[in-house]
Amino acid sequence: MDDAVREAEDHELEALAALRWRWVRETADEALPEHDAYVTAAAAWARGHRDSHVPFVALVDDEIVGMAWLAVQARVPTPRALDRRSGDLQSCYVVPEARGRGLGTRLADAVLTRARELGLEHVTVHASPRSIRVYERAGFRTNPRALWAEGAVPER
Repeated sequence: MDDAVREAEDHELEALAALRWRWVRETADEALPEHDAYVTAAAAWARGHRDSHVPFVALVDDEIVGMAWLAVQARVPTPRALDRRSGDLQSCYVVPEARGRGLGTRLADAVLTRARELGLEHVTVHASPRSIRVYERAGFRTNPRALWAEGAVPER
């Protein structure tokens, strides 16, 4: 079997949206929007945010089985650096039947490589307990200066 991880192409954004829908479906009992409507809307959102959200795909035998996104955020300028940006690794997911192949780590590696190419100051990730080791293998470390506050809307 041939595995690959790379930046997603525009025509693959519907497949990434379908993965996101599947992921939420696997972990929630709540009612979801209709699949095709969500896929169309989410792919359009991704196309409209290509300047701030870089999508990556994981493939097995040319089938998309995983994804990750690098969200790029502008930071307040300092006297030493007017152009400052940081990143956040978001929505890293591999379908259950393709897990255990190192694809999650390779997706995180790809995100970090692109972040370095963009000159981002740092990259954060919100990890589930099960995924912490995946991100650590890619180079993420805990940081005693990072704090977390829940927002007004629960995570979805």
